[in-house]
Amino acid sequence: MRKVIGAALMALALNVLGPVSGAQQYEPSVGQEGKDVIWVPTPEELVSAMLDLARVGAGDCVIDLGSGDGRIVIAAAKRGAQAVGYEFNPDMVKLSRQNAEKAGVADRAAFVNADLFTADLGKATVVTLYLLPQLNLKLRPALLELKPGTRIVSHAFSMGDWAEDKKVEKEGRTAYLWIVPAKVEGTWAWGDAELRLTQSFQTFKGSLRTGGHSVTVNDGRLEGSRIRFSAGAQEYEGRVNGRSIEGTVREGGRDQKWSAALR
Repeated sequence: MRKVIGAALMALALNVLGPVSGAQQYEPSVGQEGKDVIWVPTPEELVSAMLDLARVGAGDCVIDLGSGDGRIVIAAAKRGAQAVGYEFNPDMVKLSRQNAEKAGVADRAAFVNADLFTADLGKATVVTLYLLPQLNLKLRPALLELKPGTRIVSHAFSMGDWAEDKKVEKEGRTAYLWIVPAKVEGTWAWGDAELRLTQSFQTFKGSLRTGGHSVTVNDGRLEGSRIRFSAGAQEYEGRVNGRSIEGTVREGGRDQKWSAALR
């Protein structure tokens, strides 16, 4: 599957850009104007920290939005991932392809000359960003529609009221991680039980009614498709699969299986 994705990404880049020429290498300057932001490269130490935070490895498809000189894409490819960068500046794209060839990862690193807001994110398992806060917010709705468990990593800037799942500091800079949560808002039922939830990104609250008795849902949390919460003396955990949840519930030191369906 990774070879198929990689071949498709490379074909796309070649169709857009054509073969690499032997022309003199383009040299960008820090602070140069771009379509949406000026170019300020992410330090190599933070690139490594960002990829560590997202646990990037073989089997991942990494998409970098605003890929600049290609350093994040190339670093991801060196870890065995298939990676693609979207960059509006065609000179930067050509430079990135040259850098990928020099690094020996041109078979896993592709670059597309396009507006980052047109990027096809459907195959991404990881999305990396170094954009301004307002651009992160503009992208946020599309990011939240990605497959639960997709990791989003941003250098320096947050996602507004979507709180990060983790963050790291490196050389005075910050990298933020978000894990796209499953959608659980609504009413879930099993047997005579009814679980009503309202969701805010990776957290949720609500109530559990069973046998005519209702208790408050506490500590509701999602990590991708994984769900956990407490209700009264019971501790629930499980995995969301679209309109169903399956997992275990613990009470008094004993575990039982539970499953629910969205009404």
